[in-house]
Amino acid sequence: MDNTEFQIQKRRGIIVWVYSLKQLKTLKRYGLIHYVSRKMKYVVLYVNEEEVALTLEKLQHLHFVRQVEQSYRPDIAMNFAERIGTKAAYQVKDEDELDVANTKIRLAETV
Repeated sequence: MDNTEFQIQKRRGIIVWVYSLKQLKTLKRYGLIHYVSRKMKYVVLYVNEEEVALTLEKLQHLHFVRQVEQSYRPDIAMNFAERIGTKAAYQVKDEDELDVANTKIRLAETV
């Protein structure tokens, strides 16, 4: 048996705006197609992080590609505890308290 460990490959999303969706099979060569918007005519590809620059350059030279953008989600820090404060993040208000405080009883005759 082979005792190799599973390594998670770092990937990045690439948004490819196209003129026509007829060339979807061609885009499969460049990465994994994650989503296709038929209405807005764009395709979301996932590519290995090492190949992003080379793939962006190749995609921009295709005749059916309007624009190519890369996803900036991996560059964004997703730790928001410092910005909102840890106490504020974990405070939970009971829904019963909110409902009682905002409820006004009105009679049908006065409405």
